[in-house]
Amino acid sequence: MTETVALTQLNERFRGYYPVVIDVETGGFNAKTDALLEIAAITLKMDKNGWLVPDQTFHFNVSPFEGANLEPAALAFTGIDPHSALRGAVTEREALDHIFKGIRKGLKANKCQRAIMVAHNASFDHGFVMAAAERADMKRNPFHPFATFDTASLAGLALGQTVLAKACKTAGMEFDNKEAHSALYDTQKTTELFCIIVNRWKALGGWPLAPVEADKTPEPDEQLKE
Repeated sequence: MTETVALTQLNERFRGYYPVVIDVETGGFNAKTDALLEIAAITLKMDKNGWLVPDQTFHFNVSPFEGANLEPAALAFTGIDPHSALRGAVTEREALDHIFKGIRKGLKANKCQRAIMVAHNASFDHGFVMAAAERADMKRNPFHPFATFDTASLAGLALGQTVLAKACKTAGMEFDNKEAHSALYDTQKTTELFCIIVNRWKALGGWPLAPVEADKTPEPDEQLKE
C-alpha cells in the first residue's frame, strides 16, 4: 500500500478503530435500571481523498426491558410514549443485533480492529448500549468496552462549545431545537459535527501528521550563559 493510499484509509486514521456515532433516548439516567427507548447509529467512511463522511444509518424504537424503570421526568423531556403501538418498537436484542451486524460488516470492509463509539457526552450513551448488550447476552459486541470519542470534549477544544446545539451552530451547521432529543436527529447532527472537526483538522494541516522535529530548546545551563 502506498503512503498516499494509506492516508485515505479509515483504519489508518484512528489507530485501527472504526468510529460509529450513537445516540440513545432513555427512561432515566441509570443504565442498569432505566429503559432504553430509542437508539440510532451512523457508521462512517472515508472518501477517495481521505475526508470523513457518513455511511450507513440504523434507527430503532426500543421496547422497555422487563422490569425497566421509567422516570416521568425523562419521558416528559423526550416526549416518548413507551407504550404506544405506533412506535413500532423492537426488543433491545433485535435492535442491537441489527446494528452490531452492520458494524461488523464495516469493520471487515475497512480492515479495522474494533469499533469505537462516538457520542455527545459519550459515557451516557456508551453505558446504556453496554448495559443493553449485557441484558441481551450479546456475545459479539463490537464496541471497545470503555474507550470512546466524546464530541462534547472535541467541540470544546475545536469550537469553544460543549452543548451540542451551540457547537453545531458555531460550526456553521443548522440545528432545529424542536427536532432535538430524537435519537436519529441527534445522531445525524453529532455525525456532521464529528466529521467537521476531523476534516477541519485535516484541512488545517494537522493530518497527516508532520514529522516531529527535534527539540531545539536550550538546556537550562545554556540559557544562563546567554
